[in-house]
Amino acid sequence: MQLIGTFGDQAAVLSIDGGAPKTVRVGQRVDGVSVVSVDKGHATVLVEGKRRTLAPGAHYSSQTVQDSRQSVVLTADARGHFYSEGSVNGGAVRFLVDTGATSVVLPAADAQRLGLNFRQGKPGILRTANGLVPVWRVRLDTVKVGGIELGNIDATVVEQGLDIALLGMSFLNRLEMRRDGDRMTLTRRF
Repeated sequence: MQLIGTFGDQAAVLSIDGGAPKTVRVGQRVDGVSVVSVDKGHATVLVEGKRRTLAPGAHYSSQTVQDSRQSVVLTADARGHFYSEGSVNGGAVRFLVDTGATSVVLPAADAQRLGLNFRQGKPGILRTANGLVPVWRVRLDTVKVGGIELGNIDATVVEQGLDIALLGMSFLNRLEMRRDGDRMTLTRRF
């Protein structure tokens, strides 16, 4: 379900189960969803006995993933960041989910611990908040987060200024990402 918009405090425009948008008045029930209240662009709905507050554009699914695709659910920390334990080429790595990173980014210390000969990768320079830093572009055999394992992933190794691996878009682009409050569900697309 997605909140498309609201009409003051009178009704919410909802897309239920990916269907066409429907206007649902406060107190009205449509396709198993009741609108409890609408306030300041948000809608509170009741789905299967559970009360949820939706922000515009936010998605909510009351169903668990029923297909055979690999998926993982992450929970945000107090600052809203999503972390996950995972692996690179079979070695343990702690990731910070970063949709602003073009690729998976590894600190040089992690790359060395994992046995990556990153200095044979393509050298480059990256502009960071701390200035310009040398980097090496490499390709990883496998990256795994939860039950999702992908192969042939582009990565960047940073020699200084980074103390945690970033799970960037070279991995995330191959997933469906869905956020519901402080939970993010990552599901393998193909």
